[in-house]
Amino acid sequence: MPNVGSKKAAKAALMMALTETREEEKELKIKLAEENIRAAAVDYGGDFISAVNKIVERAVVAAKREGVIKETHADEGAVAGATREAISQLMTKALGLNVGGKIGIARFQDHVAVAVFFGVGLLHLDEVGVGLGHRAVP
Repeated sequence: MPNVGSKKAAKAALMMALTETREEEKELKIKLAEENIRAAAVDYGGDFISAVNKIVERAVVAAKREGVIKETHADEGAVAGATREAISQLMTKALGLNVGGKIGIARFQDHVAVAVFFGVGLLHLDEVGVGLGHRAVP
């Protein structure tokens, strides 16, 4: 069984990435805060190749803005690395296509997880996918 901390962070990040409205996001953040889990979510979209950097930047900015991480090199690098890991899991499905969706970021104790929900568009034939990355932070 995985470490309980990493599992809690991963589950929270996935739940945040799958919220459909800002209100649902806010409610979930309050619920997670009761379990000492800090969380954030942010939308993104665009051509996959050009969107990768924007997705990483948005994840780091949202995590700092919502107090999920501190403004330290280690924390920012952890979120950026976990986000890149999550994106890489969906690369073959999304390469050359338009993507859109939501990034969920969560921290429990010294565990940070980033989940990326992708809607991949090709004409009217949409595909979906989820990537998940994790990092330990000090």
